[in-house]
Amino acid sequence: MTKTSNDTVVQKLLERIKDEREVNIKNGIYRRIQINFAYNSNRIEGSRLSKEQTQFIFDTNTIGFEDEQPLPIDDIIETRNHFRAVDYVLDTVNSSLTEDWIKHIHVLLKSNTSQAEKDWFVVGDYKKYPNEVGDRETTPPEAVAEAIGQLLDEYAKSSSKTVYDLIDFHVAFERIHPFQDGNGRVGRLILFKELLRYSHIPFIITDDKKYFYYRGLKEWDSERNFLHETCLSCQDDMIVILNYYEIVKTRD
Repeated sequence: MTKTSNDTVVQKLLERIKDEREVNIKNGIYRRIQINFAYNSNRIEGSRLSKEQTQFIFDTNTIGFEDEQPLPIDDIIETRNHFRAVDYVLDTVNSSLTEDWIKHIHVLLKSNTSQAEKDWFVVGDYKKYPNEVGDRETTPPEAVAEAIGQLLDEYAKSSSKTVYDLIDFHVAFERIHPFQDGNGRVGRLILFKELLRYSHIPFIITDDKKYFYYRGLKEWDSERNFLHETCLSCQDDMIVILNYYEIVKTRD
């Protein structure tokens, strides 16, 4: 798609989502994005909720699963929290990306979880203990604030961003891994927001592509196409959905 057609598609998508949220449409693209995003992003991080259970929570705001194995309460809380976080993304899609915005996403995702009860786990603030992503060491706690500040300063220097620029930022954010937990979900929400902000078709990294996603993050320094191709494949999946809801009819 051309930049002009992307602008039109993204604007139409945001208008459709706004309309559906206002009148609580139960079978439109807003619901589909919410369920797909929460299910896949949480599943990548180990949630045991099925897509049907995620859908049930979104539709009914209850957890009355009959004949199901017991599920961790945090999986349920974090699913509801993710719905709220996506709404916040949609409400602030055109705002600048700042430390406060990123920290607020973490608050939305992690509030009321068992982790939030721990003194050492600071919801909405940076990690106190070292962590890692995969088998890779990340930025030490005492250096996180400076690293995030530098990342955002560099990011703000350009008023336009390609899809590849946004993927670059995602990798840099994940390598800092600023929070004690929840970094993957925060990072993917940032990516979704910034794709919309810069008029690119947004995409959701799906659970069936998580190993390609992990490989892309791991092999980034030697072969960036691994992650690029995974993200573009997920973007193609979103275009299929946009076609179905008649937000876009064709792909150039």
